[in-house]
Amino acid sequence: DNTGDIMGEVTKRRGRVLGMNPDEDGEQVVEAEVPMSEMQDFTTFLRQLTQGRGWFTFDFVRYETLPQMLEAKVIEQAKALGNFAEEEA
Repeated sequence: DNTGDIMGEVTKRRGRVLGMNPDEDGEQVVEAEVPMSEMQDFTTFLRQLTQGRGWFTFDFVRYETLPQMLEAKVIEQAKALGNFAEEEA
């Protein structure tokens, strides 16, 4: 059972675990909310942890304000990709 490792990974990715319930096959289902930007390599993590048996689905829930501590990082990444227009004075 990898539930604890999965819940820890969700937390590391700025996520919130909403609950855990067994499905009809007796497997644990972890319900969580995680920012989409933090999920880019989650499939790889999950497959490695579960030897290819784990899977996940996601649905858009809402937009949230970006934490201030991440603003500079996001702006820097956007500039590097050419997706950021400087404001003119």
